[in-house]
Amino acid sequence: MEIISYVGYDSKKYKNGFNSKANRFTAWVSERTKTSRKLKKEKNPIITGFSATAREKPSVQVAAKPASSPLTFRKILSKTGSFVRCLEENAAKVLISILCVILVSGIAAGAIYASFWFKNYTSPVCFENTQKEIELLDKLLLSYASDTAEGYLSDGTLTDPESQAALAASLDSLFTQPVTFKEYRVKHGDTISGITKKFGLSNISTIIAVNNIENVRLITAGKKLRIPSTDGLIYRVQRGNSLQGLSVKFSVPLEKLLDINELESAELHVGQELFIPGARMGTNDLLQALGELFKNPIHAKFRYTSMFGPRLDPITGAKSSHTGIDLACPTGTAIFASCPGTVAFVGYSNIFGNYVILKHANGYQSLYGHMSKTLAKKGQIVDQNTKIGLVGSTGYSTGPHLHFTVYKNGKLVDPMSVLK
Repeated sequence: MEIISYVGYDSKKYKNGFNSKANRFTAWVSERTKTSRKLKKEKNPIITGFSATAREKPSVQVAAKPASSPLTFRKILSKTGSFVRCLEENAAKVLISILCVILVSGIAAGAIYASFWFKNYTSPVCFENTQKEIELLDKLLLSYASDTAEGYLSDGTLTDPESQAALAASLDSLFTQPVTFKEYRVKHGDTISGITKKFGLSNISTIIAVNNIENVRLITAGKKLRIPSTDGLIYRVQRGNSLQGLSVKFSVPLEKLLDINELESAELHVGQELFIPGARMGTNDLLQALGELFKNPIHAKFRYTSMFGPRLDPITGAKSSHTGIDLACPTGTAIFASCPGTVAFVGYSNIFGNYVILKHANGYQSLYGHMSKTLAKKGQIVDQNTKIGLVGSTGYSTGPHLHFTVYKNGKLVDPMSVLK
């Protein structure tokens, strides 16, 4: 008969896997501990008669404290095995408990953040404070208005009487004398209108065009300018041009073109420069050079949701006056400066939320409201490629959009009237 013996740590049946190994390990450590204790008991010391007698005599003794067994490596292993086995047996419960703690913490954090966001970014404002905020904002923008607003019309013509008299005088003698040019070095405090008036001219576009000035704010002290003796523009002859054609195009008699340019014949050649008396720059070109040509502050796709002027309040439905235009687009869309200028103010308002105010040339200011984040810094010089913030819905708002307002010398103007 074949005898098969099973050698193990105890008579329990174990399943395969980590649970089996942990149980067998714990049983093995327990068995070793029992064996060790049994061996100690079997080692009986020699008992003398004296010691035996002493044991038999009753004596009053203080109860001995139970001896604490020393911590051994074997006990550490045993405890570790028990802990691992406990984790294995309750793994599902432990995992569920951890997930519950994480879930509850996440819900609590989300509730706190949502409460903060709704309170600071979407909650309506008290209407008794709205008018006060608008009045304060108007005063703030008025303080940023240019104290030296240039006195000229939209076509560049100076508005003072002296310039009008100079214009009349130049028209009388315009075509009897050929045009001459002087050189002028810009001084500190000079303005384009001041220089125009100083040399008896009547239109600022003359100096701008003759000197190919792309931005008047880049004219610094020491720069040399070429000043003509009368108002007009310089035209560079192109292929196919004729003096007769230019006469018709600029509404200037042919004889006068010949006289002012000291031409002996009407024959022209490509690249030749002609002075066109009385001609002026186009409105857009002039505004671009003056830094007054505003571009749309949103370069991405958007839609107009509210225009300038009377409207119904989007929240209350009451009649109100809209101070700018609203451009709706996703939160986080980049907002750019509509016109070159300087950052005058960065702040927060219950009405406009996070907003930025820019100061531009000739008394213009622009305001950008409801931003999710402002990127511009006070005092920063910006151009039309400078990102000043991100679209949001802060303040008195019903959804993500940009509120864009334009002021001229502290007074509201329709932004659509200045946008390119």
